[in-house]
Amino acid sequence: MKIAILGAGNMGLSFSKSFLKYELIKPEHLHLIIRSQEKITKIAEEFPKSKISTFQEVKEIDADLIIIAVKPQDFQTVAQNIQFTFKENQMILSIMAGINIEKIQKLLNHPLVVRAMPNSPTLLGMGITGYTAANGISFSQLINIERLLNSTGRSVYLENEELLDGVTALSGSGPAYFYYIIDAMIKAGIEMGIEENLSKLFVKQTMLGAYHLINNSEKNLEELIKDVASKGGTTEAALKTFEENSFKEILKQGILNAEKRAKELNN
Repeated sequence: MKIAILGAGNMGLSFSKSFLKYELIKPEHLHLIIRSQEKITKIAEEFPKSKISTFQEVKEIDADLIIIAVKPQDFQTVAQNIQFTFKENQMILSIMAGINIEKIQKLLNHPLVVRAMPNSPTLLGMGITGYTAANGISFSQLINIERLLNSTGRSVYLENEELLDGVTALSGSGPAYFYYIIDAMIKAGIEMGIEENLSKLFVKQTMLGAYHLINNSEKNLEELIKDVASKGGTTEAALKTFEENSFKEILKQGILNAEKRAKELNN
């Protein structure tokens, strides 16, 4: 399989590294297409055997799959300015937030579109990606896409495309929510007199341990919380403060606003 990535930013490059790491494609079958001439030298050092071009240089793409990895806000401009046409059998895989299949088909004048929403842990091969496909994509083509996506972590096929905006809000943006909460916990540790590096260690290891408990316990989340929060204890004092300040509701509302913004990006 030959792959071209249009917009080789962080996500595009992390996909490229995963495909090469698991030998899903040969380096010489990878074509990275970037906006800035200035970045070519640096990217060429990371991908010495792959083809690297700027948007302006590309008049034709020799690839089975073209991954659209530009910012959603830039997509319309990019679509209007590309100087190549898609061949009949080429597939498009979009990893842009918010832009639906119909709009991609219309702006690129091409029917074979798969839309996916990865998240940043794909950088470590520990991401999760929701994806869906246009009519006309065959089962064997979907299997090939799934194989590529699974090299970056896990993938989940969704029949209903509208759910991808929710996936964008939940897992696409999700890592930032955890970073935000972790940052608050670390700062609380520092305020209590714990040295910063130690505070980071305590919080990160606590997060890791909690993750493994969720994964390995048959108890639900409420039961796990009760296991830690003994009556009249320190955990109960913290949770009471969270409840009094509607922390859970604020977090939920933030995620719903992220979904709303994903829908707005399509307009």
